Amino acid sequence: MKHALPGRLIVFEGIDGTGKSTQILLLGEYLRRQGHEVLITREPTDGQFGRKIRKLYADRKQVSQQEELELFLADRREHCQTELLPALRLGKIVLCDRYFLSTVAYQGANGFDPAMILEHNAFAPDPDLALIFEVSVATSLKRITQGRGEQLNDFEQEESLTRVSAIFDLLDLPYITRIDAEQTIEEIHRAVITAAQNIVPQPVSETLIES
Repeated sequence: MKHALPGRLIVFEGIDGTGKSTQILLLGEYLRRQGHEVLITREPTDGQFGRKIRKLYADRKQVSQQEELELFLADRREHCQTELLPALRLGKIVLCDRYFLSTVAYQGANGFDPAMILEHNAFAPDPDLALIFEVSVATSLKRITQGRGEQLNDFEQEESLTRVSAIFDLLDLPYITRIDAEQTIEEIHRAVITAAQNIVPQPVSETLIES
């Protein structure tokens, strides 16, 4: 759903281990220093449906594929109503860590038609900018297991991430900008700022947050 609200919606997408959660914080800091009012949020949320989704990280087989998809849709409907739309109406810049393109990719990899998933998300406002952070699956797995020291959850298995990555690669929507996330944090941050310059309400300078 296209929106004509005064705020801007920038979403951070990609497979796990791309560093998008680091970059969303850096951009948020940067935009606040430029005088913007910023809301940083995420999906799955910490709401009633988001908490159910997070329980699936340990065992995705607790629910059927259809039930899993419905949880993501319900979580997004609640998120739009309680956080995203109110913030956009107030003219805030909303930065969201994962949004409906992640549902398209992850649920598409789980057997659903990506085009059908997009249609089911027609209730949600389209992002003004969707940054897809791209790394190889090998890099993703290394960052999760070695960089974070974590075990892979049910959404992060290599075979699944390979399918997810392939769907992200095929997405072709006008608001998508792809970011090479194999670079350093500072290089990625610079690329993110360059992309954001096209949609924030006023120009942003080239000064980077010191890392």
